[in-house]
Amino acid sequence: MPIIEHDPWREQYFAGVVCPDDVIVPTDDADAYDLFPKHRWVYNKLLIAESQNIRCAPHGMLPPIFPVFSKPIYNMRGMGTGSCVIRSLAQWQRRQAPGHMWMELLTGEHLSSDVAVINGNPVWWRHATGIPLKGGAFDYWTIHADARPELEGYCGGWLGHNLKGYTGMANFETIGGRIIECHLRFSDQWPDLYGTGWVNAVVGLYANGKWSFADQDRRTGYSVVLFGAHGVNYAIDRSIVPKLIAEYPEVTSIQITFHEDKPPEAHAMPPGGFRLAIVNCWDLEAGFDVRDRLTLRFWSMGHTRLPRDGRRAEKSANHMTPTMRASPVRSGENAP
Repeated sequence: MPIIEHDPWREQYFAGVVCPDDVIVPTDDADAYDLFPKHRWVYNKLLIAESQNIRCAPHGMLPPIFPVFSKPIYNMRGMGTGSCVIRSLAQWQRRQAPGHMWMELLTGEHLSSDVAVINGNPVWWRHATGIPLKGGAFDYWTIHADARPELEGYCGGWLGHNLKGYTGMANFETIGGRIIECHLRFSDQWPDLYGTGWVNAVVGLYANGKWSFADQDRRTGYSVVLFGAHGVNYAIDRSIVPKLIAEYPEVTSIQITFHEDKPPEAHAMPPGGFRLAIVNCWDLEAGFDVRDRLTLRFWSMGHTRLPRDGRRAEKSANHMTPTMRASPVRSGENAP
């Protein structure tokens, strides 16, 4: 069976990779949940917090202090759906919901970390940080070339204690060096930025239980994201994608990240916006330029095209009519 990828815009990363018929490599939480019943408990965020003695409880149990962070105990759709900060008792009384939990509000560096694991032991790490926007969205991610020794030591110890017997990829989301989420798969948003041969090494990990990746060309990369407003039926001429990649050698890939044949509400998106596109690149300014040019290509079905406000709005405004300026498209992304 090939690598399981449910998002067609990410199949480009696995095209041509040889995967044995009897090997299953998940890129989606639902598939990983089915594949690893012994370890699927990690998708319970309440248990993740409790395993680290982080103050937490299900809704219905009053937090001793505010603010706290609220989220679903299980969220298999991702993208920060249903999460928020509760800042007062009055907000708490309004926002309690079945199946949700609260935890202490952590501070510090917010990282998404991919790790290759053999029998509960980490053998390879890569870390990314996001520039946040409002409502659980992120403007862009930096995929760092450098290591995070302290974090790797902490998460590696957690792996050894809690995931003995597990071999495969895992992804941690951490704040201030503490784990807030664990996924039994890697982030499929930027595998092209991990280097040549990385996907083949992942297949080997699942097929043979071994990790073989030299990682000699490791370099910092960027994943720049474009968001639009919720509730809009967007469209784009996708033939622009290969043309932009050919024009910008610093850009490794472009994803148009929604289904035009599905209603907006059928997509899992953060409260802060509807994700339209992702630009992976080695040069951040090139990524911003391509994002701006993509912005001008999006339009609401039956309406004028929609520009983006923010970083390069003034540049884009030179190409817009007064009507187009009325409805902004925003940039940003949530953690993979």
